[in-house]
Order: sequence, then C-alpha cells, then structure tokens
Amino acid sequence: MRGPLLTLAMFVGLCPLCADAAPRNVVLFVTDDQSQDMGCYGNSVIQTPNMDRIARDGTLFTYAFCTTASCSASRSVILSGLHNHANGHYGHEHSYHKFNAYTNVVGLPVFLSKAGYRTASCGKYHVAPKSVYAFDEFLDKVNSRSPVEMANRCKEFIESDSDRPFFLYFCTSDPHRGGGEATELPHEPNRFGNPGLDGKGYPGIEEVVYDPADVLVPGFLPDTPTCRAEIAQYYQSVSRIDQGLGRLIEILNDAGKWDDTLFIYISDHGIAMPGAKTTVYEGGMRSPCLVRNPYNERRGIVSDAMVSWVDITPTILDFAGILNDQSGSVKRPILEKLDQPERGTQQNPRVKPGVFHGRSFLSTLEKERSVGWDNVYASHTFHEIQMYYPMRVVRGRQYKLIWNIAHPLSFPFASDLWAAPTWQAQYKLGPDAPYGAKTVDSYMHRPKFELYDVVADPHEGHNLAASPQHQNVLAEMINELKDFQARTNDPWAIKWKYE
Repeated sequence: MRGPLLTLAMFVGLCPLCADAAPRNVVLFVTDDQSQDMGCYGNSVIQTPNMDRIARDGTLFTYAFCTTASCSASRSVILSGLHNHANGHYGHEHSYHKFNAYTNVVGLPVFLSKAGYRTASCGKYHVAPKSVYAFDEFLDKVNSRSPVEMANRCKEFIESDSDRPFFLYFCTSDPHRGGGEATELPHEPNRFGNPGLDGKGYPGIEEVVYDPADVLVPGFLPDTPTCRAEIAQYYQSVSRIDQGLGRLIEILNDAGKWDDTLFIYISDHGIAMPGAKTTVYEGGMRSPCLVRNPYNERRGIVSDAMVSWVDITPTILDFAGILNDQSGSVKRPILEKLDQPERGTQQNPRVKPGVFHGRSFLSTLEKERSVGWDNVYASHTFHEIQMYYPMRVVRGRQYKLIWNIAHPLSFPFASDLWAAPTWQAQYKLGPDAPYGAKTVDSYMHRPKFELYDVVADPHEGHNLAASPQHQNVLAEMINELKDFQARTNDPWAIKWKYE
C-alpha cells in the first residue's frame, strides 16, 4: 500500500482542489499603457480610490518594471515568465506584424488549467498562438474600453458554484490612446479619454474630468499646454479603469470569493507617450504593481523589492501550489500532463517548459525590505514590425545601462506616438527643442551605451557612459548584461562579436 498512499499524498500536496485546502483563486488585472499614476503612488491629483484600496489591503511595489514597453511583447512575458527574445514574441502579433510565441512555450493559463483551474480571459488579448496562451473561456463580446461592462461580463464566471478555483485574466484597452492624426487641439481623437464609441460615454461610468493646469507632468515629458491637455485626458481614462476595478471587487465580494483570491494589478508598461512607451527609459519600464494576497497577515506594505514582469507567472504558479520550492520550476505531475506541440511548428529547443527567467515574489509581500531583489533586466526588439531597434538593459539600485544594439539607426516611432500632439509640437521646434530631460535630437539619435545614475538623474538626461569616473561601473554592468544574455539564451548576444 505504500506506493498508492505516497501517490495520493503527492496529489493532495499538489492539487489546489482538495477539500481541506484553502481556495486559491487568482485575478490578474492588466491595464494598457499606464504609468505609476495613482493616489497610492503619490499622485495627489488623480482619483483612484479602488487602486488605493488594493494598496492599503495588500502590497505596493515601488520598483516594479516591465521588461519591454510594447503591448504585445510585454503580455507574452507576463503570461510566460520568459523574456521575449526567448519566447519568440518579438513584437505585435496582430495585422501584418505577425509576431508570436514558439509553440513549445507553455503559457500561464495552460499550467493552471492542467492543475485543475477554470481559466478565462476578458478584454485585450494581443498574444499568439492560442495553443500557447490557451484559456478555457474567452469572455469577449464586450468593449474593452468599458471597464464596468467588462466586470459585469465576468460575473457569471466568478459566481460559478464549481469547486474548482479560477484564474481570471482581465485586460482593459485603456488608458491606451485612441486613433487619429496629430493635432494641437485639446479634444481631438488622437488623445486619451475617448468618450465612447457612440459619443455617449460608457455604462456605469461617472467621468472624472481633470483641469490640465492641475496635472503632474513627469520629468521625461515637456511641461507644455499640449502635454498637459494629453495628461488630463489620460487621467480621465485611468479614473474610468478605477471604477471598473471597483465593480470587479464588488462582484468578487458578493460572490464570496474576495477573501480567497490573489489579486494582482499591473500595466503592460508605462504611458503611451514618446519618452515612455516603446523605450527602455524609466517612463516606459516603470509600472504599477499592486498585489493583495488574502492569506497575508500584514497589509498596507510598501515593498522595495525590484520585481519585473518575468516574475508574474512564477508568482501566480507559486500561489497555486505547483512550483517546486527549491528550483522554482513547475512540479513534474503538471509537466507530465502537458500536450506536445504539433510537429512542424516553430519551436525553440532552448526553452524548457516549466523553467522561467523570473521567480516568485510571493515571499516579499509582507516585507518592506527584501534581500536579493536589487536588479531587473529588459529586452526589447520590436514594437510594430517596421520598428527594429533592439535594446538590452540591466537596472540596479543606482545605475542603469542601456545597450542600443542598432544605435546607428534613428530611433523608430510607433505610428500613434509619432502622431502624438506633444511630440509633434516639440518636433516642429527643431532638433534642439527640449523634450523632458533630453532634446528632440538626442531622443531620436542614441549612442551605443547609455549609463545613468537613476538616483541622481531619475529622468535619464545625463549619459555617463563616456565619463572617465564611471568606466569601472560601465565595465561591470556590461559584464552583468552579457551574463544575463547568456543565462536567458539571447540570440542577440552574438552582436558583441561583430557590428
């Protein structure tokens, strides 16, 4: 009997469905192009009571970073725990861009489904193929810019009387800017704060309108009337999201699921403005991260741990109880349930299912100070398909190194960012016009290395790469960057040998 009993014990220890185990529901709430603009992050103007509620009842990460400030590529990292140079999702997957993950990558929802979870995606998806990022249900037929409607669309899934835990992937399309051409006028369509497809607003939303004179302009953007008008509408969009978040929390509470649910709130990357989105500057990388673990005793923690989006998948799998404690990889019984990718599909033999570039930060949630969480890495290659500009980054507590691999090229612009009124207004003033801590010309034409003291120079205006006093720091960080590329099997590491 020893064999069957041992097998049963292993199953009980692994399975989140066992009657004597606490429920382990997960909600991963991802917004589209939001910086750390919330009341809980110190913004005294923007109204985000529900985001602030999550922070008071959980953990706020001051140093949270995406690994690539591009929507599709970043979401592939969030859902795989792998940098996009390894998972193959180098840029946008839609339309003619056609980037997608290798078919032997195993996405977060697949692991959770094999562990017995019900899984659902609501809102923006933007990754491929579906075999890698497979959900049991797609709660579509809802406007992903209408967050209260989105929350209501999830109600039946949340309220199910199934004894299986659930994973809900909830992704708004706000505060991503709308379409339209560049304009100097404050209420044209190429701005944040779209009032709704029919011009009548969004159901369940009470619009919060901001005065451009009141907004806080970050140091990587120019403090101009045009920029202030855009930020005011961006704030309006963020406040809409907050109301959708509040409705989702209400549904979870009413269903009796709030006290059994890990709730993670992040953005794919920073604000959709030149200087942030598509860059690896702080404005693009630094993002909100609020985590409420219902089983933590300490609440209202502000953590100094440096976490990034490669850590999201391992953290959720750790909460679900399907990670090995020592290695941080997925437990064998789950791996044995995985389907093999179809023959003839494009695969990366260096990718091992269940092994991640990130690690679980679950153990940091009740600590203001965490040891061993002192650096993050970034890996960007494309945004849109015409935007080839690979960059690799190591970012520590004080210094940050950017390697612009294609530095002889001018920095390419996403179509919506090129048309952004704030950028166009400064661009028309000429190459020496200021743009945040940089100039128009220095933003468009970049050197091979950018080294910044992000403590003294948080908006990255003074490149120290050529400074004689910083050559040792530069050399150390180049070696650290090479080690990162070797650990993660980065094909672009070969560029150190030529070009």
